[in-house]
Amino acid sequence: GKVKVMKKVLKIIVLLIILLLILLPIYILFMNNIIAYNTKRKLEKTELPENTAIIDSISIAGKVTGNGNGMQYFGAILIKTDLSENELNQYYKRHRENDWSFIIHKQNSSKIDVIDCLHYEFKKYNDNEKDKYYIIYSFGSAKNVFLGDILEEFDIRGH
Repeated sequence: GKVKVMKKVLKIIVLLIILLLILLPIYILFMNNIIAYNTKRKLEKTELPENTAIIDSISIAGKVTGNGNGMQYFGAILIKTDLSENELNQYYKRHRENDWSFIIHKQNSSKIDVIDCLHYEFKKYNDNEKDKYYIIYSFGSAKNVFLGDILEEFDIRGH
């Protein structure tokens, strides 16, 4: 009777909790990687100035710069161009949504030194071409993502 039904309901609740505890961390890791990847893709999909090429790109989900805790979504492209940094800034300023998007710097080595995690680098960097290399990078956000607050708080990479 009732006891059997209650035991079945309790088993289902316990299984659902276990499933949630297993799937939630996987969802969090996956979604944070997707947000970082989409940050990079936005840079890659933006029309390039003339005589400019994307050489490499990278996306990182984790704590990449600054102090304290917090998830960051970093996307970057390495471009090769004859344009100056000033000319690139003029070109990309219309794409900037905030102070953290489409930031441009000269790239003098394979190491990505605009972030604090020094073990990241552009794999396709060629020292012979370094006079023509620039990094363009953005920081993404989990604002408009389902469970965005949870994504930022419960990913160990943000701590």
